[in-house]
Amino acid sequence: MKKIFLFAALITLVASLSAEARVKVTGRGSKMNFSTDGIPEMYKASILLMQEKCIKCHTMERTVIAVQTGRAPITGQPFNKQAVKAYGIKMLRKPNSEMDKKQIREIVLVLNYFLDENAK
Repeated sequence: MKKIFLFAALITLVASLSAEARVKVTGRGSKMNFSTDGIPEMYKASILLMQEKCIKCHTMERTVIAVQTGRAPITGQPFNKQAVKAYGIKMLRKPNSEMDKKQIREIVLVLNYFLDENAK
């Protein structure tokens, strides 16, 4: 009986380790955010921009979960490069987003980078 329990525990541990997301995050819950550790320099400014602009309407937790799971947490819709582009267009049209095309492009590029990293 102990052997079966240990085997099941080992399988669970291995499965959880292999399911770990590649994108590094900091914090938990509403304080969850993307980590800039190990991120190429070209994306660091975009991450800071995203962290400044996106939290006006929602926490970064929502974005982190979407990247990690491949699903938008509220709607359950796929969160892939096509969806990132659509969200960018949506945010560009929102009057309160206070973002221009250049800023949206930077955020879309960094989210696409995170999606690629998470897929590895």
